[in-house]
Amino acid sequence: RVLAEDGARDVTTETLQTADAPARGIVTVGSATTVLAGTAFAGAIVEAAGCRPAAWAADEGTELAPGHRVAAIDGPLRSVLRMERPLLNTLQRACGVAAITRAFVDAVADTRCRILHTRKTAPGLRGLDVAAVLAGGGHAHRRGLDTVAMFKDNHWTALHAAGASLAAACERARALGCAHIQVEVESDAQVREACDAGATRLLIDNQPPDRTGELARAARRRAPTIEIEATGGIGLERVRAYAEAGVDFVSVGALTHSVPAADLSLHLV
Repeated sequence: RVLAEDGARDVTTETLQTADAPARGIVTVGSATTVLAGTAFAGAIVEAAGCRPAAWAADEGTELAPGHRVAAIDGPLRSVLRMERPLLNTLQRACGVAAITRAFVDAVADTRCRILHTRKTAPGLRGLDVAAVLAGGGHAHRRGLDTVAMFKDNHWTALHAAGASLAAACERARALGCAHIQVEVESDAQVREACDAGATRLLIDNQPPDRTGELARAARRRAPTIEIEATGGIGLERVRAYAEAGVDFVSVGALTHSVPAADLSLHLV
């Protein structure tokens, strides 16, 4: 699909008499350190374009300094040039996601807290985005809607509008085979209701670190084994404070919804 976005042919390269000659492209890191990610996806693009398997210079998750070689690509010139931009687009996004994830992971080092992705991923690219988060040292959240029940603000609204209880909804979720039931909470009352309904994790949403810690302690007094996740606009400058407040997880939409692309380039040699 990625290659097809560029059309059925590369008319520019077809004008070159050397279009079928052997060529080598070298991918390198530009001006900023990054973290290698997306190699399985990028490698599939390379081979689908008719090149030999990419020779990666480092393992997935390796931190790469400016000027570091990322990969060597060998194949006919027409194939190397055809896959250049799709390859770079894929690697630049994946490495950008992995690099920002690594920064968050480093910020909470030596705490119990783990960094999670969200479903705020690029449309059609969730597999790539999640793999990049994992390469950066983050952990997996739910990848879809089909295995984990998660009751958020709009679900609370719908329940209240229908005069229904969270406990009944959680019971139906368990009947559907959901072993993990997560509930977003913003108040003491919601914490109590979620704990009593049998939630396995609370998502404490849009609260400052001290208030998050208060709600977490209240929840654990009521349900000692419950997991606590902080969520809602938590940036790099504040994530350590949430970790020190005692949460088990911080989920960060910015890992995937607005990440800058890594600075990578490919040059023929």
